[in-house]
Amino acid sequence: MPAILSVGEAPPQYEITQTEVMDFSRKLFTDAFHDIERLLKAFQHGQIIKRHFVRSIEWFAKERSFKEKNDAYIETAIQLGTKAIENCLQNKDYLKKPIDFEDIDAIFTISSTGLATPSIEARIMNILPFSIHTKRIPIWGLGCAGGASGLSRAYEYCLAFPTAKVLVLTIELCSLTFQKNDLSKSNLIGSSLFADGVACALVVGDQVQKESISQLTSYPTILATRSTTMKDSLDVMGWEVKENGLYVVFSKDIPSIIEKWLKPNVNHFLTENGCQLEELQHFIAHPGGKKVLDAYVKSLQLPAEMLEISANVLKNYGNMSSATILYVLNRTMKVAKKHDLGLATALGPGFSSELLLLQWRET
Repeated sequence: MPAILSVGEAPPQYEITQTEVMDFSRKLFTDAFHDIERLLKAFQHGQIIKRHFVRSIEWFAKERSFKEKNDAYIETAIQLGTKAIENCLQNKDYLKKPIDFEDIDAIFTISSTGLATPSIEARIMNILPFSIHTKRIPIWGLGCAGGASGLSRAYEYCLAFPTAKVLVLTIELCSLTFQKNDLSKSNLIGSSLFADGVACALVVGDQVQKESISQLTSYPTILATRSTTMKDSLDVMGWEVKENGLYVVFSKDIPSIIEKWLKPNVNHFLTENGCQLEELQHFIAHPGGKKVLDAYVKSLQLPAEMLEISANVLKNYGNMSSATILYVLNRTMKVAKKHDLGLATALGPGFSSELLLLQWRET
């Protein structure tokens, strides 16, 4: 089965505490809500301590045009995307030697927080020495599910081309979608959760000589994947595009939807693949927020410690949309052992879920 051999991260330079963001939001939203202090408890109860942004918090105090924000997206996406790819292909924790850029057959670029044509990986290919024949597969609009979906599409690519080495590059600069004039509860709650992050994973096919590449004693292989989209759920999560850019759509019903919808989806997927929840050692969940993690625990009746890595990523990085699950996977790969089973899951606009069944194989 195709395997994930390396992950590289590139967090943005500005580390901002949750208290700083809460104080900023208090000033901005005070006149819009008479119960502002009650609403601000979302910042305190969300179990986020700090996040990373591509601009200082003072930058967001001024009204910014869609063009200004999107120009910032392109500039920093190129910088951080380049760094994440280098960190992935030169990661000494995972790789015995660096992977040559020219050996990469395809790049799946995942994003939902900015627009770029030519897409970001084309611009990065003018900086890093990839082959001119490297295939480009930009995927836009999957939101928080995008990182898991990118891994699934890379898995399918490597099934078709078993000698392939493929990158999944996730770039989400959520802060640059912030709308200063949007005084809705959705924007307030989004401000308490979302952050910026970039990460890259290396996925390889069966015929790649993994023992000559992998530094670890075991690595995760992808056994199976499943994509599921709920009918008539377009208003659960996404963007509303207006004159000033992207306005967040974020339903308060997401945790309850997870509780009712996810369990049968997960159970059916695992049963189809001859596995049960009780057999899993790792639950590699995209941490959409504390309530989302709580919904995973309640719906699937998981021990809370199985989501400890997800909770720690949320605590220190916030919700980085599609990139977040690669941060969780990175930390899981450092502790997992051979023969371990893991389920990776992420939820996004559509409303949709992406599931991947992983097993750690010996190098």
